[in-house]
Amino acid sequence: MTVSSLSRAPARPAAGASDLYRAVWRWHFYAGLIALPFLILLAVTGALYLFHGEIDGFIHRDVKSVEAQASTPLPPSRIVEAALAARPGTLTKYLPPASPSASAEVGVRTPDGKLSVFVNPYDGRVLGEISDKGTFIGVVRQLHSLSYFGTVASGAIEIVGGWTILLVGTGVYLWWPRNRGGGVVSVRGSPRQRVFWRDLHAVTGALVGFFILFLAVTGMPWSGFWGGYVNEWANGSNFGYPSGVRVEVPMSDQRLSSTAPTSWSLEQAQMPQSGGHHGPEHAMPGHEAGPGGGAIGLDEAVAIFDRLGLAKGYTVNPPGGPTGVYTGSAYPGDLARQRVVHLDQYSGKPLIDMSYADYGPLGKSLEWGINVHMGQEFGLANQLFLLAVCAAIVLLSVSAAVMWWKRRPSGSLGVPPLPSDRRALRGVVAILAVGGILFPLVGASLLVMLAVDRLFLWKRQHLQTA
Repeated sequence: MTVSSLSRAPARPAAGASDLYRAVWRWHFYAGLIALPFLILLAVTGALYLFHGEIDGFIHRDVKSVEAQASTPLPPSRIVEAALAARPGTLTKYLPPASPSASAEVGVRTPDGKLSVFVNPYDGRVLGEISDKGTFIGVVRQLHSLSYFGTVASGAIEIVGGWTILLVGTGVYLWWPRNRGGGVVSVRGSPRQRVFWRDLHAVTGALVGFFILFLAVTGMPWSGFWGGYVNEWANGSNFGYPSGVRVEVPMSDQRLSSTAPTSWSLEQAQMPQSGGHHGPEHAMPGHEAGPGGGAIGLDEAVAIFDRLGLAKGYTVNPPGGPTGVYTGSAYPGDLARQRVVHLDQYSGKPLIDMSYADYGPLGKSLEWGINVHMGQEFGLANQLFLLAVCAAIVLLSVSAAVMWWKRRPSGSLGVPPLPSDRRALRGVVAILAVGGILFPLVGASLLVMLAVDRLFLWKRQHLQTA
């Protein structure tokens, strides 16, 4: 057929509903192919992390728990001395006991790496040590974020999150009743039949689709590419602090995220500087001069943080040099009590005092979503509900695999059939491209999948011609 005859050919009718269904089904399959293997890992590790305090407290109870006593705990400096005597190195952090039956945690940097030394706060006895991020939940969290596999793998989080959003959107279209009774709110057949797995997959997805979408969206701030740019856009001005926060003190080039884990909104925040070297005459009453002369010391820093009302379980990071500061960070489940305070190491004066109330509207929204994502905002109810969602994600993944296995032709990947009218396929790809624009790494993966799809088309046409 010549080009001129093609131009004179009558226009085809608009793509029918069945063509659109096939096009959506095809890309739902591709989205599942990319996302489902990761979703199983994310669901299992996420379910474990929901109970991170309870699990780590039980597994590592030999070093994290002590018998509560009526006596007053030792000063923080004595506890740190005991830890450094057992494992010589440099102090990186100090966690005061969160309760009368909790041990104190001392972070130490040694030639072999970072570790946490746990000390009985009543008698200074060293209970044991765990390598940095070496707790059971520390390992789970690294698996959940794919940080075990390097910085490149962190981009996979953004790709999986984006394809999960597309997976839910196309899944809702495929589930839509269209005058159909079965497979909407009920499951037909028996486990031996494919229709049972199809209905189980569809009904489960309809029940939890919105919450999977929520988890995908609230997980995006942790992604390396999109999350990093959004964070910089939301909190990149004013030394990385939310707009309106007063930081009229000398600032260093060091980021808060480089000293200790912090909230999403403060990842870009720069550390303030202490007022400079002071002599013993500037030391606070009742405290001896530190190595630099006039420094308040850890004991007074902890006392100030306590007087300021930081939530129990907070972390203290010591100054990193003559102009460094003491930083107290508290990230409890209650967002209203999240707080970061920087103290001048010589005067003990709070230089910057940041809380959730100081975040901008976007920061507050994202922090709230992150807190719910981690199962912390609504206590046990939040944990149990997201545990059920994680179980549903595993069920969706398993039912999809079984359904595909029962449907796939022998020796073939079983890609859903093409629509008879290719315009339906192009329309669906155009809609998916919007998600690719919002999430660039997803867009790049979409181009790869388009190339794969074209390869399937070429192979099919080649076989037909043969």
